[in-house]
Amino acid sequence: MHVKKYLLKCLHRLQKGPGYTYKELLIWYCNNTNTHGPKRIICEGPKKKAMWFLLTLLFTCLVCWQWGVFIQTYLSWKVSVSLSIGFKNMDFPAVTICNASPFQYSKVQHLLKDLDKLMEAVLDRILAPEPSPENATRALNFTIWNHTPLVLIDERDPHHPVVLNLLEEHGNGSASSSPAPGKICNAQGCKVAMRLCSTNRTTCTFQNFTSATQAVTEWYVLQATNIFAQVPREELMKMGYPAERLILACLFGTEPCSHRNFTSIFYPDYGNCYIFNWGMTDKILPSANPGAEFGLKLILDIGQEDYVPFLTSTAGARLMLHEQKSYPFIKDEGIYAMGGTETSIGVLVDKLERRGRPYSQCTLNGSDVPIHNLYSSYNTTYSIQACLRSCFQDQMIRNCSCGHYLYPLPPGEKYCNNQDFPDWAYCYSALRMSEHQRETCISKCSESCNDTKYTMTISMAEWPSESSEDWVFHVLSQERDQSANITINRKGIVKLNIYFQEFNYRTIQESPANNIVWLLSNLGGQFGFWMGGSVLCLIEFVEIIIDFVWITIIKLVAVSKSLRQRQARARYEGPPPTVAELVEAHTNFSFQPDVTDHDPNAGAYADGQTLPIPGTPPPNYDSLRLQPLDVTESDSEGDTI
Repeated sequence: MHVKKYLLKCLHRLQKGPGYTYKELLIWYCNNTNTHGPKRIICEGPKKKAMWFLLTLLFTCLVCWQWGVFIQTYLSWKVSVSLSIGFKNMDFPAVTICNASPFQYSKVQHLLKDLDKLMEAVLDRILAPEPSPENATRALNFTIWNHTPLVLIDERDPHHPVVLNLLEEHGNGSASSSPAPGKICNAQGCKVAMRLCSTNRTTCTFQNFTSATQAVTEWYVLQATNIFAQVPREELMKMGYPAERLILACLFGTEPCSHRNFTSIFYPDYGNCYIFNWGMTDKILPSANPGAEFGLKLILDIGQEDYVPFLTSTAGARLMLHEQKSYPFIKDEGIYAMGGTETSIGVLVDKLERRGRPYSQCTLNGSDVPIHNLYSSYNTTYSIQACLRSCFQDQMIRNCSCGHYLYPLPPGEKYCNNQDFPDWAYCYSALRMSEHQRETCISKCSESCNDTKYTMTISMAEWPSESSEDWVFHVLSQERDQSANITINRKGIVKLNIYFQEFNYRTIQESPANNIVWLLSNLGGQFGFWMGGSVLCLIEFVEIIIDFVWITIIKLVAVSKSLRQRQARARYEGPPPTVAELVEAHTNFSFQPDVTDHDPNAGAYADGQTLPIPGTPPPNYDSLRLQPLDVTESDSEGDTI
């Protein structure tokens, strides 16, 4: 009932019509507003009115333009970067160390036997391009070679390049009659390339190299990847360097440590890697003081005499400093420590704090990233490197139906190999060079909002010295191998000193360049400078806009009502009926009085005369009331509806 009563009151006010016009409302606003300019338009003469109208219009446009610039600048979500320096006791970073060679050659030689023979034949053909004896070529296993062969491209004629196999074709095990490439191509214009073909060799591409060294290395790594992808991960870890063989001595500050204080993970590029102070199971270790005396001291034996000769051409230890509970992407962010040296690494800490949305697309924990993190099985924190590699593996599985050996594998998928996926190398090469794939992964992955970087100052010296190497190697050999003979040599020994240079840390923090206070200050300043207004003036302007809208609604309702009345009058051709005509319309003409004179002495009507039919008398109307169609009501609360 209250809603209905309120609506009826609103209807009555609309029926009453507007209390003032647009002109009256505008004049009232100009006389009463606190904004400079509109008052002069009303009070001055005709010429000054025109002048003040133009000035007010000009300054209003300037204010709107400035407001648009400031609002656009605010919505650009720009940030400013501030650098602050702090001092506190800090946790020692996690340290990951790996050997440059992922496996011990003595343990993987049986897997690489056929591949090594092919590699030796390729090198013989490159170094001495003469046809080898038929018996030597027949001893090779060309199953691997036929999938991805190396070829020579003779570019001495750029318009008609000639492609020749480094080794003769052996599709059925017999030597072909093709001539030896050395007799045809022995100039600098010939380059070694890798031929990659799709299924049934319908489409082939050539991956060119500027040096034969790069070509044979990449070819060997690709073929070794195919072999290792078919070996279970547990077997591969047994073929790598064990912690007790790699880590000879460990000292953290004044506390002794050993290989048992390291967490082992398998990194496909470097085999078994070991992480100190990762913080997964043990308590995070703090650094007592800055300086080399309070850091981590390690002595490693990389054992490069057992390196895989064609798989690894670099000798040394690979190490990386990173945050606790973060996965070490040591191939991209690590550094090498050379054998026979003592490497000292001074560490400074940089903390980066980014603003989240809408200022940037960074993420706190990766939960809002549309890529499944394949490294989450390690219970590590999110990083953009993990996202990019997970995205590439996802694209690899979508396009090639298998996953690459270097990245974690989703459940239910298989690693690529020549036996199950013959064209995987062609697909992998095309995907790796695809610009669309890179842009897709970059657009989906986001940087971490909080990140810690360790800036390293590296210095090296020869260790041990010539005067002390005898007793140092004797002691280390006795401790590891319980041998009186020296089993360690200078080429395999590495000493590391990792420490904080100082406890000062730098924080690089992003903050909004334009906040809401900046926006309101600039908007108010421009409005006050050009028009002498304030927030109350804006409220007055909003009020008059509401009044304008209300007058417009009242006028529209009045026009609509007038149209309905005109349509109702258009139904009658002539003027509206009078009261007499309305009364006549309700008269029953079937009832007529008997006005014929009859003889009073006559007793009855004549025979055959038709008797008049008695009619019905008209209804007895007290009055004829004409009620209006619209029901009116008083504005007072006490009136009855």
